[in-house]
Amino acid sequence: MRIQQISLAAALLAAGMATAGAQVSNDVVKIGIITDLSGLYSDLSGQGSIVAAKMAIDDFGKTVLGKPIELLTADSQNKADVASARAREWIDQQNVDALMDLVPTNVALAVMDIAQQKNKLAIVVGSASSVISNEKCTPTSAHWMYDTYSSSVGTGKALLKRGGDSWYFLTADYAFGKSLEKDVTDVVTAGGGKVLGSVKHPLNSSDFSSFLLQAQASKAKVIGLANAGGDTANAVKQAGEFGIAGKGALVAPLLMFISDVHSIGLKYAQDMYLTEGFYWDQNDATRAWAKRFFAVQKKMPTMAQAGMYSAVTHYLKAVKAAGTDETTAVMKKMRETPVSDVVIPKGTLRADGRVVHDMLLVQVKKPAESKAPWDYYKVVDVIPAAEAFRPLAQSGCPLVKK
Repeated sequence: MRIQQISLAAALLAAGMATAGAQVSNDVVKIGIITDLSGLYSDLSGQGSIVAAKMAIDDFGKTVLGKPIELLTADSQNKADVASARAREWIDQQNVDALMDLVPTNVALAVMDIAQQKNKLAIVVGSASSVISNEKCTPTSAHWMYDTYSSSVGTGKALLKRGGDSWYFLTADYAFGKSLEKDVTDVVTAGGGKVLGSVKHPLNSSDFSSFLLQAQASKAKVIGLANAGGDTANAVKQAGEFGIAGKGALVAPLLMFISDVHSIGLKYAQDMYLTEGFYWDQNDATRAWAKRFFAVQKKMPTMAQAGMYSAVTHYLKAVKAAGTDETTAVMKKMRETPVSDVVIPKGTLRADGRVVHDMLLVQVKKPAESKAPWDYYKVVDVIPAAEAFRPLAQSGCPLVKK
């Protein structure tokens, strides 16, 4: 009994010393989410990403290293200058430790630069351009869930294998769209296919008729939509209304989310192949987690929103393991510790900041196949992590040793 008492006292003393030695700036761990709360990406990220982040904080116990976890949120308005101003304010005046989500790509790149200057973490979840963890990578940034490379490997290769060997792109005219077109073009041409042309469209377009007619006139077998959010939904709907998909061309969204399928409806989205990082109906654990999310948001989570849960969870684990919220120490632990949660059961944060994990190739169900609301996907294939993301050997990230 005496030995047990001494052991218990020693354990309590060690725990107390660990807590006392923990270095948490301003006695609070602050996470700032900059996302699209009002624009064309608000369905795929937005309020749903905030809900997922709160779920992660709640599941972690609302504290780390004995200190409270605080969540700040802001609307990027899809403008780099707006997001940059908020990021600087949060870091300089609010002592924010990590900036997350960062939608869209122009916002992500701008905030990543500020975070590097001020030695704070920038964790990109809702933006997809592969340059984020390639030539634009930074020592203080990470890219979660998916990117334009994973979409090209998934959807691009799948359609190429099924006879889609000639392509025409409708591309959002900014960094993300151009990156997506380039990555899919590389896959198509490497596989023996041809790109017959492309047309750029403004962000947040409502009328795709002229762009779709240009694509149809090219006689391409696949019309690749290198856009996302509301732009993708509008293009798919209008292609269906014009009957373009039924006249020899396959309309292929290259980054589409379950929220888009819900908005478009199975009538127009059916049979499309998509690349997903998460599907709520994969197993008992994902279904239970998604049910909790749905109870708050009244929608099933997109892979971007689910990715926020994973990113926040992994960040908090790293803070706890590091014994501090200091950026360099936390990033070191984030790289050393496997990513493991209900969203990403098995993942790794690489030297270039890319989180690699298995991706899913899914096909949208026909209306008759769907048995309930949000029962939208058939999982066609699992794309292994090693194939789903750009190999480090091909990386343009200056942090990667050649």
